[in-house]
Parts: sequence; C-alpha cells; structure tokens
Amino acid sequence: MALQIYNTLTGNKEEFVPVEPGRVKMYVCGITVYDLCHIGHARSAIVFDVICRFLTSLGYQVFYVRNFTDIDDKILRRAAAEGVDYRRVSERFIRAFHEDMQSLGLLPPALEPLATEHIPEMIEIVRRLVEKGVAYKAGTDVYFGVELFSGYGKLSGRELEDMVAGARVEVDENKRNPMDFVLWKGSKPGEPAWESPWGPGRPGWHIECSAMARKYLGAPFDIHGGGKDLVFPHHENEIAQAEAAFDAPFARYWVHNGFVNIDNEKMSKSLGNFITIRDVLDSVHPESLRLFVISKHYRSPVDFSDETVGEAERGLERLYSTLEAATQRSANGRNDDYPDEILKKQDVELFEKLESLPALFSEAMNNDFNTAQAVGYIFALQRNLQRFLDKFGRKNLKGPCARLAALSADCLQKHCQVMGLLMVDPEVFFERQRTLKLKTTGMSEDEVRDLIERRHKARIEKDFAEADRIRKQLEEKRIQLEDFPEGTKWRVGLQP
Repeated sequence: MALQIYNTLTGNKEEFVPVEPGRVKMYVCGITVYDLCHIGHARSAIVFDVICRFLTSLGYQVFYVRNFTDIDDKILRRAAAEGVDYRRVSERFIRAFHEDMQSLGLLPPALEPLATEHIPEMIEIVRRLVEKGVAYKAGTDVYFGVELFSGYGKLSGRELEDMVAGARVEVDENKRNPMDFVLWKGSKPGEPAWESPWGPGRPGWHIECSAMARKYLGAPFDIHGGGKDLVFPHHENEIAQAEAAFDAPFARYWVHNGFVNIDNEKMSKSLGNFITIRDVLDSVHPESLRLFVISKHYRSPVDFSDETVGEAERGLERLYSTLEAATQRSANGRNDDYPDEILKKQDVELFEKLESLPALFSEAMNNDFNTAQAVGYIFALQRNLQRFLDKFGRKNLKGPCARLAALSADCLQKHCQVMGLLMVDPEVFFERQRTLKLKTTGMSEDEVRDLIERRHKARIEKDFAEADRIRKQLEEKRIQLEDFPEGTKWRVGLQP
C-alpha cells in the first residue's frame, strides 16, 4: 500500500507523491516564544517527529523546517512587564523550547529559522502583493484584501460571506473588510521596528511562515503541518498571501493534529488546566508521554489525565520489560540459524505475529500515519513474546527458542524505534522510572536498599516471617521485589 495522507486542503486521503522523487520537504509552524511549552505543543512536536521518522524509514530524505516567531505582541508585553529587551524574552524561551524538545527525544529539524532574521523576505512578499493590487496601505499598516483573492477559504472550507457575517474581529476603521488581515504593522512608540516602503514597522504574524517556507523549501513544497487551531486563520492566510504574490501553489499536503483536552475539557489558561511539558516530565518518562500521544490517531482529540497517561506508562513498562527479558535470556542462541519451520514449531502464534508485524505496521502507517493501529500490532507481538518467555519461567533459552525470542525482540524494538520508543537500554529506562516514581512513595533509595538488605539477612537466617513482613511493608509503598540468584531487583509500581 502506498502512503496515503489526509489532506486538509481537499478533505480527502490522497496518495503521497513528493515534488522531488526520494525527497520530502516539510514545514511545521513552530511556537511564539513568550512562555514555556505546554502539552499541546508536545503533541504537535511528537506527531511530526513520528511522521519524519516514518518517512525516513521509507527511504525518503526529509528536509524538515520548523520556525520560531520571535517578534509578537505577546513577546513585547512580557518584555515590558519584565523591563527587558524583547530579545531577552525570545532567546530565553527558545532555549527552554530546545531543552523541552531534547527531553522528549525529538529529532532536530534541519532548520529552525527566526522571524526577525527574514524581514527582507517578508517585505518583498508584501511589496509584490501591493503591486498586484491585492494588498493596500491604510494608515501606517498594510492589509491583505481577502475579497481580492478568489481562493480565500479553500483550506478551512469557509465561505467569505459567512465569515464576514459572523466576524468577531477587533474593529479597525482602516480595514476595507473586517476579515482583511495585517501584513505589515506600523510601529508604535518604543516598539522594535524595521524600515520598509510603508514606513517603520514589523511584519504581521501570518507573513513570516509564507516567507520562510518559500525561501527554504521552494513552491510548491510537500507537507505543511501544525495544530488544528492553525487551519484558520493562520494557514488560510498563509495560502492567500503566498499564492496571490507568486501565482503558484504554496504547499501540496496540509496536515493538522487534533487538540489536547484535560480531563475532557479543552486545555486553556483561562480554565486553569494549562500543563507545561516540564510539569509532566517531572513525574512521567518522556517515552510514556510519547506513547500516550501516538496511541490515538493524530487527527483525533486526545484526553490527558492521570489515568490515560498512567495507562501509557504501564504499556511502556511492559514493552521495556519484555525487551529486557527476551534480550537477556536469548543471548546464548541469538546468532544461531534455523529454518522457519523449526522456529514456527517453538510457538506458532508468536512466529506468526513476528512474521506479520512488518507488513501490518507499514499498512497502518501508510494509512495516514495511523499510529494507534500500528501500536496495537506492536503490543500484539509483545504479549505473545511475553507469554512465550513465561512458559520457561526464568530459565535462559537455548537453540531455536532463543533464536525465536531474539528475532521477536529485535523486531519489537525496530518498529518501536520508528515511533521514538524503546530508544534506551532497558536498565537505563527502569533506573529513571525508579527515580521518578520513588518521589511518590515518601521513601529514599537508601531506605529501600536498607530494607532489602534486612530482608536478605532474615532469609539467610530462615526468619521467613520477618522477610515476608519487610516485603509487605515495601509493597504497601508500591515497591516490587524480584529475587534472582545474583540478588534482588526492585521497581516502583504505578499509583493505583
């Protein structure tokens, strides 16, 4: 099955055919850098990271551009409140953004251009629009006349007449139409400004993406992405000004991810349910947040709660636990070679899941990046592999059994890594999990180790009642013990 992408522009799934064979040019709208990133930003970043990873796995060379809006009214208001230059604000939150994205394990884009570094390109587009008669100067500002572009509304599916009738736009007597949008804003006293043919000022928000996308990706480029909230007016306006200026299509496939709700309510600062990425990662592993995001189709809304994230965390722990056990216990026979009929005899169902995962995974991801379905197939292999391991207790595997377990573990990890999962050694993962969750038990690591040592001593002395008492004491704090010949391992379970 060839890759099919749902195109917001047409409202249909379409076969993906890049402009240049073997190369994908993708632009995703970045953030306005005036505050810390929230989990809505995390969802969009993870969605397009997975899309980038999957396209790369198909053999495409992906050129991914994500911008920063580093000049904006919100930035200026924050700078004024703090009594600092606006660049201090934008630089601080760009650093914070990079820290958050690194914490999430995201691949860096090829380019992350700043709006303020592309003012000449924006002025050139505005100049072309004015010369073509689809933009006009009013006062110290320059506006795009939406009635003068016949395709206005084609992305959002809105009719201009309906938009005007229901317009909730700030009244501006300089506008010819309430839906006209600003391309160039004349500067106010004390604001940063750049010289232009229309006087000193700064660009409107929408013009920056049209300018930067065209500069680095050409036109048309392949994929333009962002959150669903950007469809209108931001992306609608991008199309209008870019296509009116150059009389050419702007982007071919428009991809938009759905919203994040908090306990079934839309996340917003006004409701007080605004959660930053840092708040989440203080108690949740980054890959747990990633699994939470991709367990739903990217176009669907996703509900963030302790329960839904906890479910993702439990799933991730199962993946790592199975990978760890299979890798360790199959080491002796990993490189042995056996024909398929011999491997199949060891466990028919596991062998069939192993054989079918690559095709099923590709089919799901080629169907508009259906990560939810792909994750389901991954967990089907994990469950069968775990059942296979459980049949042998804690014994190390040998011969064809070891080979089947090793192949299954490799297949599991390979497909997870297309999603950005199972990216670290299981021991490293569980060490971080233990550190994160130990905070919630009220115990320190030294206290846990002391109790485990006392239990070990009790068992040597055959005081099994005391050993059981200590185990129960730890279990009440959700600390789970596993005894091995080489010693006792411990983990912290999830909160009920």
